[in-house]
Amino acid sequence: MAGEATRFQPGQSGNPAGKPKGARNRTTLAIEALIDGAADDIANKAIELAKAGDSVLIRALLDRAAPPRRDRHIAFELPPMEKAANAVNVAAAIAQAVAAGELTPSEASELSDFVTNYAKALEISDLEARLQRLEAANGTRR
Repeated sequence: MAGEATRFQPGQSGNPAGKPKGARNRTTLAIEALIDGAADDIANKAIELAKAGDSVLIRALLDRAAPPRRDRHIAFELPPMEKAANAVNVAAAIAQAVAAGELTPSEASELSDFVTNYAKALEISDLEARLQRLEAANGTRR
């Protein structure tokens, strides 16, 4: 082994271009081919076992047929927010909606995050406008 040349320099990839985009693992492809050939039989057996009370298969089939919703429309009208200071009024409206049962606490949290981010954007916009007015008054530019 001594004196033998190494194929690759240390730290250098044997395939600098990397794996081609979209390339799939051979084992995965082989398993998918086997499953594709028996997909109907496998599905029918899974349904049969689920009907017999196999709770794992019942859950798997239900999750596949009707996956849990990750996001949904919240039917709640936010008060207008033309300036960042209005965020207090909007937060109060959200709190009242939770107290009245119109919003869940998690929905209120998501809406509050939205209001916070919007208020920050309004603050930044306001600061930018103030800076431009000050620079114009002083005859300076950035």
